[in-house]
Amino acid sequence: MTVDFDVIVVGGGPAGSTTASYLAKAGLSVAVFESEIFPRPHVGESLVPATTRVLLETGAMPEIEAAGFPKKYGASWTTPQMYKEISAATMVLDFDGLDFDGHAEVAFGERAQEGVDRVFTYHVDRGKFDLILLKNAESSGAKIFQNVRVQKVDFDDPDRATVTVRMGPRSLDFTSRVVVDASGRHTFLGRQQKLKVPDEHFNQYAIHTWFEGLDRKALAKSPKEIDNIHVHFLPISDTWVWQIPITDTITSIGVVTQKKNFGELNKDREEFFWEFVRTRPDLAEELKKSERVRPFKAEGDYSYSMDRVTGDRYVMVGDAARFVDPIFSSGVGIAMNTARLACEDIVAAFKADRYDAAQFAEYARLQKIGTRNWYEFISIYYRLNLLFGVFVQDPKYRLDVLQLLQGDMYEEHPKALAAMRAVINEVENDPKHAWRPFLGTIRASEPS
Repeated sequence: MTVDFDVIVVGGGPAGSTTASYLAKAGLSVAVFESEIFPRPHVGESLVPATTRVLLETGAMPEIEAAGFPKKYGASWTTPQMYKEISAATMVLDFDGLDFDGHAEVAFGERAQEGVDRVFTYHVDRGKFDLILLKNAESSGAKIFQNVRVQKVDFDDPDRATVTVRMGPRSLDFTSRVVVDASGRHTFLGRQQKLKVPDEHFNQYAIHTWFEGLDRKALAKSPKEIDNIHVHFLPISDTWVWQIPITDTITSIGVVTQKKNFGELNKDREEFFWEFVRTRPDLAEELKKSERVRPFKAEGDYSYSMDRVTGDRYVMVGDAARFVDPIFSSGVGIAMNTARLACEDIVAAFKADRYDAAQFAEYARLQKIGTRNWYEFISIYYRLNLLFGVFVQDPKYRLDVLQLLQGDMYEEHPKALAAMRAVINEVENDPKHAWRPFLGTIRASEPS
């Protein structure tokens, strides 16, 4: 039975365009249905090094390099004054007498990474970045349809899937052997198949904007950190601010906290933003000297999972499969690397001419490992972010933590997570522990 395309991809963001590029380069016929018209603004403006491999393999890297995005050599974390009063020497575990002053930083070049040929990644304007990836998919041979909304997918026919889309005033049907859901937080198939599960622990909320003229030097501990992504902890439980260079003069700033905090304060976005930022006077002072150049935008209902991410004739990638608070710039990296892993199984399925869920089992396994590791990493981070700073700075654990920060998360039982979990348990079980007052309120379950 003939089909219109071998693969139909729902969504043209980084997950969808990466999927389309890999599959088209493998010789498959691919259509991408994207509901918006690119370029469009999008949150998630800082990459992890694991994206480099994908950009090189899909052929998008030359255009990324030509775009002139700021280079990102590492990441930095700053803390309120109260954190600086605590020394790592108070821990039972041996941290070599390391004194933690509330500041932590990593440089990506400290650890070699498979498929990565440089010591930096990029901060990106997502409008431009996503358009480059979508155009790359098109130049690789994929058919791109923008301003087209997918309405439903019918899997009743055992030989093909039927995708119904809205094009202007008309609804049209297209058929394919496989459907890839890359619809992001719209979670198209997750909602249609009733697979989406809200996260019971994470319910974060973000308000973000762009500022022109922010003095990054004033907020960096050393010159080498000026263009790092900065995460500024606030003296409010489970709350932080991102600082991401977009151009030489424009910086993205976002406040992330629990959604309940926004509801309880009953303030508009601008009032909410400044009320939280003022709890870090150093940051607030510099922001007041700069000019806001974009409206405040909100992102809510952050975290969810799926009962399964594959099935007969379908695969979910990126945020369509799972989303957890993006405190480590994880979103784009997960989108592009889950696409990479899924495409390996999809290409093999076409070689075997079989498209049932069993053909995508390896992707499902790796996706589960990666999201489990990432979920635990973020859970530990929120439970005691002071601990994270200590681990980053300690030579015994630094490279193990950096592995996860680089986006290499598909390894069973990373040892940095086991060590961090042991310390968390120690603090939780000792009411008199010096770090006990710094425990956050988010307490996620042990990973399955």
